[in-house]
Amino acid sequence: MRIENKMAKQLKQLHRFPAAWQIPLQTWLMSRFVPFIKTTGLRFEHISTEEVHVSIRNQRKVQNHIHGIHACVMALLAETATGFVTNMNTPDDKLILLKSMHIDYVRRSVGNMRALARIDEGQACLMQQTERGHLVVPCQVFDESDEEPIIVTMTWAWLPKKTTSESNPPAST
Repeated sequence: MRIENKMAKQLKQLHRFPAAWQIPLQTWLMSRFVPFIKTTGLRFEHISTEEVHVSIRNQRKVQNHIHGIHACVMALLAETATGFVTNMNTPDDKLILLKSMHIDYVRRSVGNMRALARIDEGQACLMQQTERGHLVVPCQVFDESDEEPIIVTMTWAWLPKKTTSESNPPAST
């Protein structure tokens, strides 16, 4: 049982545009949800309720001292992919938050990188049917050699959004 939340509905509207425009339009739309994406240079290659593919080019602005993609950027790549696939499966009345991230840097990266995050049907149902909770969102991060320079564990939590009346209680007299 997959839902169609605000983000999914907006993404669906992009299908009327030519295929060559999909990646730039998806990236632009996702940056409206998270403005920091514009700064990073991340690209949304594929977005669905089942999986999200995010990539980044190995360019000077994201490099470390050995001209590879910086460790923090690798973490951001995984966090972005897992966060957006989580959000694609979360009802609009819920807020998602990264609960924990664990990253093992296992080898030097080569060239551009991409992350692939997935949520299965059982995880999607759990998020849609429980008021609050958390889960580990599977993610793999690859470099140009198709190897995984990092192994990540991203745990995302969801909880009800506060309503305006809850966040601004009436003043007592």
